[in-house]
Amino acid sequence: MAVGEQSADECGRSLAYNCKRRSINMAHPLPRGIVRNVLFVASIACLLQVALGDGKTLVLLDNPNIKDTHSIFFRSLADRGFDLSFKTADDPSLSLIKYGQFLYDHLILFSPSVEDFGGNINVETITAFIDGGGNVLVAANSDIGDPLRELGSECGIEFDEERTAVIDHHNYDASDPGDHTLIVADPENLLKAPTIVGNPTANPILFKGVGMVADPENPLVLDILTGSSTSYSFFPDQPIKQYPHAVGKNTLLIAGLQARNNARVVFSGSLDFFSDAFFSSPVQKASSGSQRHEQNGNLELAEALSSWVFKEAGVLRVGAVTHHTVGESSPPAAYTITDLVEYSVVIEMLSEGRWVPFDGDDIQLEFVRIDPFVRTYLKKNGGKYSVQFKLPDVYGVFQFKVDYNRLGFTHLYSSTQVSVRPLQHTQYERFIPSAYPYYASVFSMMGGLFLFTVVFLHMKEKEKSD
Repeated sequence: MAVGEQSADECGRSLAYNCKRRSINMAHPLPRGIVRNVLFVASIACLLQVALGDGKTLVLLDNPNIKDTHSIFFRSLADRGFDLSFKTADDPSLSLIKYGQFLYDHLILFSPSVEDFGGNINVETITAFIDGGGNVLVAANSDIGDPLRELGSECGIEFDEERTAVIDHHNYDASDPGDHTLIVADPENLLKAPTIVGNPTANPILFKGVGMVADPENPLVLDILTGSSTSYSFFPDQPIKQYPHAVGKNTLLIAGLQARNNARVVFSGSLDFFSDAFFSSPVQKASSGSQRHEQNGNLELAEALSSWVFKEAGVLRVGAVTHHTVGESSPPAAYTITDLVEYSVVIEMLSEGRWVPFDGDDIQLEFVRIDPFVRTYLKKNGGKYSVQFKLPDVYGVFQFKVDYNRLGFTHLYSSTQVSVRPLQHTQYERFIPSAYPYYASVFSMMGGLFLFTVVFLHMKEKEKSD
């Protein structure tokens, strides 16, 4: 059930209570049949609301005009089923959490210059929202305020100072006014992860905004779009007297983060990147001989990023997990060492709102006690992955473990605990080949004793006859 919504039972009970009060106060109460029909319709409505409530998104804007200047992007989200709630960032009625529950599934911050959020929203609240599994899309620009800067620091992203911009004197657009801040980013600078950036075409990307750098000690940060080797971040109207905040490929234009709880965050240094003007603008580098592109790659990249950050893409889940001895259909109470075991798991991926079988060839299974005793690849078999392997000659408590962590996908983890016992005394071989020398020694001892007894008794009888 989506956060902050009533269940169908709660909705029905509430409506029944109101109808009951109304029937008491009215001279002619409603017939029972009508009440039952109303309750049924209300229950269906609540169920539909619950089913469609996974896309509730709060959009915080610097001013209401951004809704019009970025209408193409917002329309694409609405067409994909997202329920967008537009509010200004300083609205005093803002709230992300109510009665300990999150009111929204996603958060869009198109308010780079905000100095203080309204209501009960602040950087700590947004951080708690991410810790609770919420997804956040952040767009900044050169007028970035302290809240977005602090939020970036919490996620391993450091924005440059206010009034700075990414500058590139070799890769700027022909329509640039002269400060070389309207830069053209080549598709080669995108992260090699189709799940995150889609399948980019050869069309360059327009960018105008503030630069970022990633915390090198944070392995969760993703360099989605970087500047070229000639780019840097500094004040456009000032001479360079100190080393810039970011230089070359270390200059991040768009960055991402997938937390350990699979919450996703995307930081864009440019709010204009998502604007209608940039989506429809042709692009051509100012250098001589450059090719003119009537369409840039901003729109397709923005749609791919929004699909990823709002978990329309790259979401995996574990379905049915089965394990049993080969030749049987159900798992035993405990396996025996050296048994031949078959393990299978169903792995599904979310695609266009439906769960479909995941197609992967690098999924591994580990059979673990403390350390892995067996590590093997799972083979795709129809809609599931399976493998047969022989249990080790070690008994104890083990786990079938699938731990799949790949770039762009949610962390997939499945663990199933089983017991492995030693052989029973009736299961050992009657004669072990390695013990044949010992068997021979026993029978040789028996034969020797027999011969000794015969000789000894014979010698005694001979002495008596003498």
